[in-house]
Amino acid sequence: MDSNEVKAYIREMSETLAKADNPDLIERFLPCLLTENELQEVASRWALVKLIDQGVSQRKIATDLGLSLCKITRGSRELKKDDSPFKSMIDLIGTCT
Repeated sequence: MDSNEVKAYIREMSETLAKADNPDLIERFLPCLLTENELQEVASRWALVKLIDQGVSQRKIATDLGLSLCKITRGSRELKKDDSPFKSMIDLIGTCT
């Protein structure tokens, strides 16, 4: 697939997930789509972004989650960007409970 096709499929999936408005369906869908290793990777990246947002040090996150400092630094940089999608998604956590 070329990058335009990838973007189109990601867009379609994002729109579908947004329409689903059903966390249980999405939770069942993701393991159908992703391997166990991919699920673990996505979950650990989400955890690291949440921990960075909470002010936990990068070294502690690396130790606790077993992740490289490179991954954590990347997450930190993404979180600090203006209009960060990571920050927007973290902010949604409060509206979901």
